[in-house]
Amino acid sequence: MRRQGAVGVAGAGAWGTALANAAAAAGQDVVLWGRDAERMRAFEATRLSSKLPGVRLAAATTATADLEELARCAVILVATPAQATRDAARKLAALPGAAPLVSCAKGIERVTHAFMTEILRQEAPGRPVAILSGPSFAADVAAGLPTAVTLACADEGLAESLCRLLHGPNLRLYHSSDVRGVEIGGAAKNVLGIACGVAAGRGLGASAGAALVARGFAELRRFGDALGARSVTLMGLAGLGDLVLTCSSAQSRNFSFGMALGRGESVTEASEGRLAEGAFTASALTEMARTHGVDMPIANCVEALLDGSLDVAGAVGALLGRPQRGEE
Repeated sequence: MRRQGAVGVAGAGAWGTALANAAAAAGQDVVLWGRDAERMRAFEATRLSSKLPGVRLAAATTATADLEELARCAVILVATPAQATRDAARKLAALPGAAPLVSCAKGIERVTHAFMTEILRQEAPGRPVAILSGPSFAADVAAGLPTAVTLACADEGLAESLCRLLHGPNLRLYHSSDVRGVEIGGAAKNVLGIACGVAAGRGLGASAGAALVARGFAELRRFGDALGARSVTLMGLAGLGDLVLTCSSAQSRNFSFGMALGRGESVTEASEGRLAEGAFTASALTEMARTHGVDMPIANCVEALLDGSLDVAGAVGALLGRPQRGEE
């Protein structure tokens, strides 16, 4: 049995597994929960991840499909995909206790336009909620490569204590109380990462890629400003840092999804075998931007590519044909 006060991880995909190993490296006992009982039994027996080839589950981690195992945990990291967060939160709300829930997903719920911490508060009232985000590939974190992320909670004292709990030899955490800024950075960069992938897949060159990163960040900043995010957050790990990572590497599922679109694959073909959160977030992001009067032309083009109202050539033409204006 695990000791009282273990770190729980809800979601045994690549990111959940990486976070479980990182928490174990920080000296914590860990409970890694996944809903597929057969898979979790195999995971516990072999210690080998089916989502991260070559990665072994740390000795201090128990893999289980028994949700009740999480009831002993002092904190639960919710590492399910963004669009599955509400279902996970409902399950976790049934557990006894009031352990903080830390969302580790990057996105906006499509139908409700809710951010991840809003979903956690709605479905699990009474529990403190936080968000963890930043430039981090699951494979890097699982391999113990140096990584830095931000953990934000409205109660910055709690954020600081959670950072101390999870801080390990290769994972550095910065605390913040700007929950919304951290969430916006993680959600928007996925959509903008698709655009950069499209440019790479289309062979538009490094100059176009750099321009998209810079102008994409301008969109992210405008959106963040409209929703009350702090500029220091948007300029930090969870904003600019994560945007640069996502827009520059095929390790990013959003970038690789965009590359496939740029090469001429359909949305269905490009998404096969990949979970690109930005594809689910794009319409919610652009609808919210229009509601708040925020100009996001790159994000709008991604939305149009995904719904079929523009092809890649049309999207490039739409961006290059925009009226002249000053840089901001």
